[in-house]
Amino acid sequence: MEILSRIGEFIGGLGLFLLGMWMMTEGLKLAAGHALERILGAWTRTRWHGLASGLLVTSAVQSSSAVTVATIGFVNAGLLTLTQAIWVLFGANVGTSTTGWLVALVGFKLNIGALALPVIGIGALLKLTGEGRRRAAVGLAIAGFGVLFLGIELLKNAFADIGTQFDPHLFAIGGIGGTLVYALIGLLLTVLMQSSSAALVVILTAAGGGLVSLSAGAALIIGANIGTTITAVIAVIGATPNAKRTAAAHVLFKALTGTITFLLLPVLLWMIVASGRAFGMELSPVTALAVFHTAFNLIGVIAMWPLSDRLVRLLSGWFRTAEEDEARPRHLDDNVLAVPALALDALGLEVRRMGSLSIAAARNSVGGAAYALDRQRDAADKLMDAIAGFAARLNEASLPEESASALPEYLRIGRYYDVVATLSAELAAVPSASVYDIEVSNDLRRLEGAADRVLSACDSAEPEFSLDEAERLFDAFERHYQEHKESLLRAGVQGRLSVSQMDLLLQKTSLIRRAIDQSVKAARRLTRLPRLVSPEHKEATTAKAAAD
Repeated sequence: MEILSRIGEFIGGLGLFLLGMWMMTEGLKLAAGHALERILGAWTRTRWHGLASGLLVTSAVQSSSAVTVATIGFVNAGLLTLTQAIWVLFGANVGTSTTGWLVALVGFKLNIGALALPVIGIGALLKLTGEGRRRAAVGLAIAGFGVLFLGIELLKNAFADIGTQFDPHLFAIGGIGGTLVYALIGLLLTVLMQSSSAALVVILTAAGGGLVSLSAGAALIIGANIGTTITAVIAVIGATPNAKRTAAAHVLFKALTGTITFLLLPVLLWMIVASGRAFGMELSPVTALAVFHTAFNLIGVIAMWPLSDRLVRLLSGWFRTAEEDEARPRHLDDNVLAVPALALDALGLEVRRMGSLSIAAARNSVGGAAYALDRQRDAADKLMDAIAGFAARLNEASLPEESASALPEYLRIGRYYDVVATLSAELAAVPSASVYDIEVSNDLRRLEGAADRVLSACDSAEPEFSLDEAERLFDAFERHYQEHKESLLRAGVQGRLSVSQMDLLLQKTSLIRRAIDQSVKAARRLTRLPRLVSPEHKEATTAKAAAD
């Protein structure tokens, strides 16, 4: 019956710890308001800022899982870049080691049982008397702090009693195999509890009660740290590719750090114990494991510091979407910069491809098919940046006069196409106007058909592209456009359209007209630029440049 009582005490202590952790985390997040968002969103300009932000926020809210999920959410929303996010997560991993220090320095040094109940009472009083105000959130956090340490006290007592009744050697598993078994147990603890902090408290209290040795406790911590990646993996189900890359960076960080510390485990533990003795201190198992937990995460940061840029490049190729593949340049290879004429031809091909994307976006918006607009708009933006960067690098080469004059023309054409993509998004955002007048409705369909034909004819990447045909269709569209404007104004005057309907339709037709105008201008300028290199010559020269 005694052992059952201790098991019950262990379960209750663990439950109180988890409840206290939740109360403290929620209370601090509510009390902070939008501070978490401001810190993670604005204090991440450099890797140092990101590291410090993750460390400080995690130390404050005592939950690396909350910071991990928030960071992935910001990446998902496009508020943080992949580089910024991974350093916030690395800092959060260091910040979570404060839990171990709370247990080591407070849980095993003070009579927290006598301290916890008054703290809970003060917190509850603030919570009940400050409902709807920040004071209530502070009270929740304070009460959670007390509940958390009450749980630690129960865990400590349970493990102390169990430790006196069982021989620790019965649980000792020697060699590398034993260390691996303990690491797997630590991983399983975190996965089952969904909290690395809870697993860490169980490990530290077990070590403090003499149930596990120092080396076994360290192996359990390695496993618990790797197990916490399950939170990040769950958080990115259905998320954006960048959010998935962020979670992958978190998993790789833990895996690399776990591997390093696993291989160096005897050396690290010897260094920790020797360092304590050098300062005249005999470290208790709990304190030594708190030091080890901090060292575990610091080793990860040190290991990742020189590798982070490569890691970002590696992750950028993972979880790619159709949007990102469209946005990736297909012709702008820096190998061809050594041959300026070839590079200029590659630039022209990429501009034409960007034009195809922008024109496709315009045709979709005219036809009311908005499902791919965001993807095409983003792709056009990124291609414009890539084109501008390639043109800048090409401009540094010695170019013949004809080629040098073509560079600004390609940038101007790219700008036309960028405007087309922007106008397409604006067109899709115009609210639909229900039109019940047959004459206006038929006239609108004719205009949209004429617009689709001229846009299709303006796609210079198509083999059958003809500027003469595009100009002919543009003239026809212009006549439709002027007639349609007059028809809308007449319908408004006669009361067949309301003022709001008329305004919306005029706005829509104006956006269509502007998108077509930009497309035609781009097509005109493209036909004035000679194709400097044939496709056959381009393929052969690209291969030679790559080989060199």
